[in-house]
Amino acid sequence: MSSISAAIAQLGHALGPQVVAQCRSLFGAEQEQIAQALAPVAVDCAYGPDPRQRLDLYREGPISEAPLKPVVLFVHGGGFVLGDKGGQSGWANAHVGRWAAMNGMLGAVMNYRLAPAHMWPSGAEDVAAAVDWLRANSTRFGGDSQRILLVGTSAGSVHLAGFVKLRGNHASLVRGAVLLSGLYGYTSLDERDELYYGPEAAYAQRMPREALAATDLPLLIACAQFDPPRFQAEWAGLLQERLERHGRLPRNHYASAHNHYSLAMHIGTSDRRLADEMLAFFADIA
Repeated sequence: MSSISAAIAQLGHALGPQVVAQCRSLFGAEQEQIAQALAPVAVDCAYGPDPRQRLDLYREGPISEAPLKPVVLFVHGGGFVLGDKGGQSGWANAHVGRWAAMNGMLGAVMNYRLAPAHMWPSGAEDVAAAVDWLRANSTRFGGDSQRILLVGTSAGSVHLAGFVKLRGNHASLVRGAVLLSGLYGYTSLDERDELYYGPEAAYAQRMPREALAATDLPLLIACAQFDPPRFQAEWAGLLQERLERHGRLPRNHYASAHNHYSLAMHIGTSDRRLADEMLAFFADIA
């Protein structure tokens, strides 16, 4: 077992700011080196009027270089109430955009409006607005607006799933989605999630379970060995319902030796297991 794997195992299934900080310290040296080598090509592109409705773009090579590149939009986590797309001031979350760029794609990393000031379905609406912006504008940055791929973690994964529920034509707007440690409607409401969803009476109606179970959009669904049991149950529940409805499992990944935070944080590092699975998924659909 590597020292990083051992450190993650020692943290167990815990959540919270201290665990986030400890996980970032495990990957910081490697991710900061990458960040210094690849600056964004566009910063704070406005996809809506709110100050949080901004995204950054990353790519390698001149923008005029052909052919057009697939576009990967990353949506960060943060329990619905915090989080930032990072960038020149911090590698976290921006690293997924850089990883996409270093693998021949146009990376986009977005912020979105936060609870409690902005409740359900604001996150899904913001993902939809960001997709609309990329379809209208990504070609200017060398991106293929017809090949948009979505990646979200935790609350970001919830908002991607909400986009699938919100936009009935989602499969014509994007090529596929990677859902990392999300909540889809297979477990009961946690009290802290009421800041986004509101009271429990509305919870089941607002969750994207039915839309995710039914969609023909290609999905890659992942969770981590040290995810809290609720997130593991959500992963297993969605896999089981997809199997029952479609007669086969969707693409999926169980990340051994990772937790709720490291699952996304390690993308782009020397641990390539999830990254390679994502690249293979993207190659099949885009």
